[in-house]
Amino acid sequence: MNIHEYQGKEILASYGVRIQRGIVANNAVEAVAAAKQLTAETGTGWHVIKAQIHAGGRGKGGGVKLAKNLQQVEEIAGQIIGMQLITPQTSAEGKKVNKVLVAEDVYYPGESETSEFYVSVLLNRATGRNMIMYSTEGGMDIEEVAEHTPHLIFTEEVDPSVGLQGFQARRIAFNLGLSGNAFKEMVKFIDALYNAYIGSDASMFEINPVLKTSDNKIMAVDAKVNIDDNALYRQPKYAEMRDIREENPIEVEAKEVGLNYVDLDGTVGCMVNGAGLAMATMDLIKYAGFEPANFLDVGGTADAKRVETAFRIILKDPNVKAILINIFGGIVRCDRVAQGVVDAYKNMGDAINVPIIVRLQGTNAEIAKELIDNSGMPILSAVQFQEAADQVKAALS
Repeated sequence: MNIHEYQGKEILASYGVRIQRGIVANNAVEAVAAAKQLTAETGTGWHVIKAQIHAGGRGKGGGVKLAKNLQQVEEIAGQIIGMQLITPQTSAEGKKVNKVLVAEDVYYPGESETSEFYVSVLLNRATGRNMIMYSTEGGMDIEEVAEHTPHLIFTEEVDPSVGLQGFQARRIAFNLGLSGNAFKEMVKFIDALYNAYIGSDASMFEINPVLKTSDNKIMAVDAKVNIDDNALYRQPKYAEMRDIREENPIEVEAKEVGLNYVDLDGTVGCMVNGAGLAMATMDLIKYAGFEPANFLDVGGTADAKRVETAFRIILKDPNVKAILINIFGGIVRCDRVAQGVVDAYKNMGDAINVPIIVRLQGTNAEIAKELIDNSGMPILSAVQFQEAADQVKAALS
């Protein structure tokens, strides 16, 4: 589950991480009030207006701007709120901005130059250990750093049996070229950041940039946070941070009815039981020369109602030109699935306006094929994997 920058900063602050302070505003009037409050609390004269969407690269799309007075705060907030913000991490349509974060200016002059770093905490799936990734090249795309200057990216793996050790936090501060008070501040920052990652059941904390201020303080200027969906049952306060306006509406609807659905960019809709078979089915579609429009796992109970619900969700995608149903009848009998498909087709009538290819294997597969072939419905049946692929190809050609 992705959360907004301001929510990620709330979590960080609760674990003792120094953050760039800010106040959320839903309109320009609230933004001005937030700016006044920030000036009173922090003494900041300038304010940073930051669009709150679930995507990085907001600055490149015009979603992060500096306001030097209250009039500019009102003008910039009014421009950003309601805009369709397009960034390198959004679709071509972009995402609508519903709120902004009015933040203090932390790039003030002082005894030393400011410096920006990159720090993230995530799971290294190859080793099964949490990993802190960091770089001196903060404030820019880490992907570009990895491509052009990979030697500037460092990693520190954490042994789960003992947790983050003090020498590891000190090594990170040393590799970032810090000394004196900034060194001590970074050590404390890394320790608190890792505690926030573990305590919140996150799958990723990305802070870009981490700022060394002109008075040698270390703080999080941004926060990109992802909470593990499977841990939300024990993190109810974080579950409340979910903003469904930022999510794909078809995926939200599918989740509400208990279907595992992921929207993709292709033209062949998939309805499958079991994640492994679903992945194999998407491979099959690609080998046939097409692209899958979705990942959809209907689970072990593919009855008529569930199949109909799955049909309706798949067909909400206007790009779908054909639907491939691929079911292995282990727990559920193939003839019951076939009857469910036929009944769902009858119930939906003209709502189904694309070819349907059904491939059933397992218990009572032969009976299932007969049911479909004798149903009188324009449903194509297949027995073999390749046969199903060929039928998809023929239907779309």
